[in-house]
Amino acid sequence: MQRVILHCDMNNFYASVECMLNPELKNKPVAVCGSVEERHGIVLAKNYAAKAFGVSTGEAIWQAKQKCQDLVIVKPHYEQYMKFSKLAREIYGRYTDQIEPYGMDECWLDVTGSGCMGTGFEIADEIRRTVKFELGLTISAGVSFNKIFAKLGSDMKKPDAITCIEADSFREKIWCLPASDLLGVGRATEKVLSGYGIHTIGELAATSDDFLKCRLGKNGLAIKKYANGLDDSPVMLSDYVSPVKSIGHGITTMQDLENNAEVWCVMLELVQEIGTKLRTHKKKSGRNSDFHPQQ
Repeated sequence: MQRVILHCDMNNFYASVECMLNPELKNKPVAVCGSVEERHGIVLAKNYAAKAFGVSTGEAIWQAKQKCQDLVIVKPHYEQYMKFSKLAREIYGRYTDQIEPYGMDECWLDVTGSGCMGTGFEIADEIRRTVKFELGLTISAGVSFNKIFAKLGSDMKKPDAITCIEADSFREKIWCLPASDLLGVGRATEKVLSGYGIHTIGELAATSDDFLKCRLGKNGLAIKKYANGLDDSPVMLSDYVSPVKSIGHGITTMQDLENNAEVWCVMLELVQEIGTKLRTHKKKSGRNSDFHPQQ
């Protein structure tokens, strides 16, 4: 039996929660920012109204304000984000017990055994409507036969939309897309691929194993497998907790950090996210023996 996998992505999650909790923000450009008292605080999330002005995640507040003078800056409320993330997963749990989180606002669902509730598209559409009605938030969903393409589908059409990528037509639908759209192809990998004229998912799918292994090692073979629709990784059960050997977090800033104040603001944002992960995995402390602050 062919699997039916969904990937549900809550649109502009932090900003959407803030706008839902405060209806006065609904039609305004909004950015959720850390260290809002500091000129060099950074944008953690933005709504579509702010995105229309070119506001980007990871840039400094002062940069965002230059693009959008009427931008409304709000502090993050992580306890609310955790609450709505949990509520969304409770909705997903009405359809399957195979719910694998991919961050706070994204989950894979295996609904292969939920045929009595409808097709993959019908289940995804019911989830989309339920989340909007019960939580006041929107999601985008991808429906496919594996996790990689389900994730790709949820990214293809936003907000409040569903994209299906079927086994018999995925080549026509996605092989023309940039290779960087594929999960596993980050900036460094994309740079290597483009340096050899490999720009699309289809071109990646047709590249020889030997070449990819030579240039990218095991990851090269893995992403070719993904491009050809051969991902067979399972969606884990909702109570599964993967072993954690280390915890970290990163962010790509929009431009070089030029002084200690800018660096420390970014460090504070990273520490907040790492703290959340530590609490999730019940770790009591963290350290980095290689980091020493400059006096």
